[in-house]
Amino acid sequence: MDTIFSLASARGKSGVAVVRISGPQAFLAGRTLAGGLPPIRKAGLRQLVAADGRVLDEALVLCFDAGASFTGEEVVEFQLHGSTAVVRAVLDELSTLPDLRLAEPGEFTRRALENERLDLAQVEGLADLLDAETEAQRRQAFNILSGALGELAERWRRDLIRAAALLEATIDFADEEVPVDVSPEVTTLLGDVLNTLRRETAATRIAERIRDGFEVAIVGAPNAGKSTLLNALAGRDAAITSEIAGTTRDVIEVQMELSGLPVTVLDTAGLRTAQDSVEAIGVERALTRAKAADLRVFLISDQAEALPISPTGDDIVVSGKADLRKVDGLAVSGRTGQGVDTLVSQIARVLEDRVKGAGIATRARHRKAMQLALEALEDARIEVERGPDRAEFAAEEIRTAIRALDSLVGRVDVEHLLDEIFASFCLGK
Repeated sequence: MDTIFSLASARGKSGVAVVRISGPQAFLAGRTLAGGLPPIRKAGLRQLVAADGRVLDEALVLCFDAGASFTGEEVVEFQLHGSTAVVRAVLDELSTLPDLRLAEPGEFTRRALENERLDLAQVEGLADLLDAETEAQRRQAFNILSGALGELAERWRRDLIRAAALLEATIDFADEEVPVDVSPEVTTLLGDVLNTLRRETAATRIAERIRDGFEVAIVGAPNAGKSTLLNALAGRDAAITSEIAGTTRDVIEVQMELSGLPVTVLDTAGLRTAQDSVEAIGVERALTRAKAADLRVFLISDQAEALPISPTGDDIVVSGKADLRKVDGLAVSGRTGQGVDTLVSQIARVLEDRVKGAGIATRARHRKAMQLALEALEDARIEVERGPDRAEFAAEEIRTAIRALDSLVGRVDVEHLLDEIFASFCLGK
């Protein structure tokens, strides 16, 4: 395998820059530049010297032995002074060494996967951790990176292998009397896996929203104050406001963080019978996005007004333009800020309650794999109930479920996903 190198820290001027070398020639390359390496996993200060005798920098050098590094290979890291000139000089010198090449995007992490330092779910967790912008995203990504999904999949796998083995034993005794009825134990094992698998599958959608962000749509009649409220929430003039009804024609999005959760607030066109074809498109888009949103805030300016969409579930109903009129209940004014903090707290409370039901799995890929396993296990349970003559069919359904769950952590059938996953990584990761 090639020995690869790259800047592993952020590009640009910084206090410290980290250059990583990984592969069978990593220690040799490190010694070539540093003259000598410190003991394994102990930092040492070394001058990095080019082949022509130029001193490139004075760096803190760290070495990791194969099996004890991030990639699972021999690794050397140079902690350099973080100027672009220093980094460029060190990378240029490394590129002149034989059998070394610049790493491709995500290649260090891909080697960690290939060397079984990480499973595929952990790789996805690392990608999410690098992209995390809110506290909830950080916690969720770190949970995946720590191996929580892999541990759960392994527990399911262990129980299913036991169930399949019991059924295989039944098949082996097909021509003689079976000494023990295995169906009660098999049924219990399948039931336990099915129960936890159903809960996790149902909870993936909330986990996906933590990862991708919740959508909160502000809906109401024209001139209800929706755009002014959006600007108040955003703390800037994100939307044009006017006394003229129907000013907002398209959906305007503002991203923010509420109680550590990623939220995109949508300002939609006023809901009414459109006055022209352009407004009609805006109203249609408003209804589509409002219906698909995770939560809707209905901004009411006239209690008698009729809207083509009604509040459901946790949707919030609030009176607008509270600076101009007095109403009972929750009321806000985007112009003065009255009631805005209360509305924000209520939105956050609703979303926090939903987050409590989030599962470990975070991606549509995870949900599809678990759904496939669920369907196979439901069929397996039916076959077990039909009696020992159907043991072979039940065992095959269980094997189908095991293969589906194995794909969660990259044991089988994921090669076509790897290029897509690693393409999202930066060059030094």
